[in-house]
Amino acid sequence: MSAFHHVSVLPEETIEALAIRSDGIYVDCTLGGAGHAGRIAERLGAAGRLIGIDQDELAIAAARERLADAKCRVTLVRDNFRHLRDILAAEGILSVDGILFDLGISSPQIDTAERGFSYMQDAPLDMRMDQRSPRSARTVVNEYTADELTEIFYRYGEERWAKRIAAFIEEARKTHPIETTGQLVAVIDRAVPKQVRAKGGHPAKRVFQAIRIEVNEELTILADAVSGAVHALREGGRLAVITFHSLEDRIVKKTLKDLARGCTCPPRTPVCVCGHVPEVRLIGKARAASARECASNARAKSAKLRVAEKL
Repeated sequence: MSAFHHVSVLPEETIEALAIRSDGIYVDCTLGGAGHAGRIAERLGAAGRLIGIDQDELAIAAARERLADAKCRVTLVRDNFRHLRDILAAEGILSVDGILFDLGISSPQIDTAERGFSYMQDAPLDMRMDQRSPRSARTVVNEYTADELTEIFYRYGEERWAKRIAAFIEEARKTHPIETTGQLVAVIDRAVPKQVRAKGGHPAKRVFQAIRIEVNEELTILADAVSGAVHALREGGRLAVITFHSLEDRIVKKTLKDLARGCTCPPRTPVCVCGHVPEVRLIGKARAASARECASNARAKSAKLRVAEKL
């Protein structure tokens, strides 16, 4: 059995949201270890089809093993979900019945030290979800200017000490490149005032989040990816998106809200001239994980599920 093990959040709520038809076509854009995909496959018959997308080769391997006995047709693609339209076109698919995004980082990626995602384990600075990507965390830390580092720490990590941390990194790399997560954590420790570190929470958490987001362009592509997914749905098809922090949830919420809007003309305009019509209807409010799930899976505490249906 593959060592890639990841506990999916909001599993039942997500399956309910997708309103799965046994003969439908469904896409899991963030396949991981096929936790959600496995549940989707269980509800699909021989006429159904599941397409799983992930840029991590270990996730693809684990999913292939888990989905080996699925009754439906399964297609696994190693790619970024930003290419969803091209992936569907290559498969000759015009529209689908449901699409899922489970955003964030998988537990196996965090737990595998050599991937360099964790500030708790010393490892080479990497953080690439797709190992084929030329840009790693080492690139960001050693080649970005102090101003560029300040910007990503503040924007993607909401780090109040962004400028000071960036300055300390710039000074440290004058002597030698920062090669490992341990070296980076040590620099951050020196940059963040002692009284701040003592208040709780690891001082490197927000910086590591910011670097990971930058390396993998997680937020840059998100709005376009959500819009593209809506366009790929058939009428009545469902989109389900699970977010894990306020930055990505804000983007998803705004994108879906914009897609659900009708006429955008000023209120006093006698006749609509914009021609804008809503593309989706929002299904309820964002759903959070139950207290029971949060108790058994800490990752679920920050998760939010948003659902929309194509009009």
